[in-house]
Amino acid sequence: MPDKPKVAFYWCASCGGCEESILDLAEDLLLVMDAVSLVFWPVALDFKRKGLEAAPDGSIWMTLINGAVRTSEQEEMARLFRRKSQILVAYGACACLGGIPGLANQFEREQILRYVYEETPTVVNEGKTRPLPEYQEDGRATTLPTFRNLVRALDQVVEVDYSLPGCPPTPKLLKEAVLTLLSGRLPPKGAVLAPDIALCDECPRKETKPADLGIAELKRPHQTRLDPENCFLAQGVVCIGPATRGGCEGLCIRGNM
Repeated sequence: MPDKPKVAFYWCASCGGCEESILDLAEDLLLVMDAVSLVFWPVALDFKRKGLEAAPDGSIWMTLINGAVRTSEQEEMARLFRRKSQILVAYGACACLGGIPGLANQFEREQILRYVYEETPTVVNEGKTRPLPEYQEDGRATTLPTFRNLVRALDQVVEVDYSLPGCPPTPKLLKEAVLTLLSGRLPPKGAVLAPDIALCDECPRKETKPADLGIAELKRPHQTRLDPENCFLAQGVVCIGPATRGGCEGLCIRGNM
């Protein structure tokens, strides 16, 4: 029996939702796991970095990395996985574009550290103590990753073969992407593994979308009784469906949000 393709999954600066999306495959998870050999997924199983470092370069068929890159350790792991992997996929909005963590780039590194460790109302830190890259005590050194100046998307750190967007990617998109790559029918390098359509095209309310997208009066969702059947734009509520890539199945819209 031929060896199964080796797959790795890793997170950087993320919320954990992309990890949960793997489990959201439900019974299809068994189908995917039967087709591959999982060699690294520290959130779920006890893998060690030294084992990854010892693996031959290019020995992992595919690695999916979620989360943006903020710390020195995250950058090191991204470079390590790039070296060990034949295919590297930016998985989820944060890895693809920076996502919510990327909003931190509106502030200087010093501003963030000062607010978190000194100025937040719930913090009691009279000594203004902050984490240090290295701490010495009794002749022993304890180290922490360095907090970089900027948040970066994965492709700003290493070369990425494919992107799978979503917050998080839906089980349908994940399953289709993995099975497509396993089939050997590789899309062009740099491809986005999601539908090339706007969210409006798969919206359950698309039949009520106005031809003229101009809004005469803007309404706040929490101050308006929203019609669950009609397009938000037709109701004067801002919706960025026309500028959002499809593939998320319109989960927010289905929840009338």
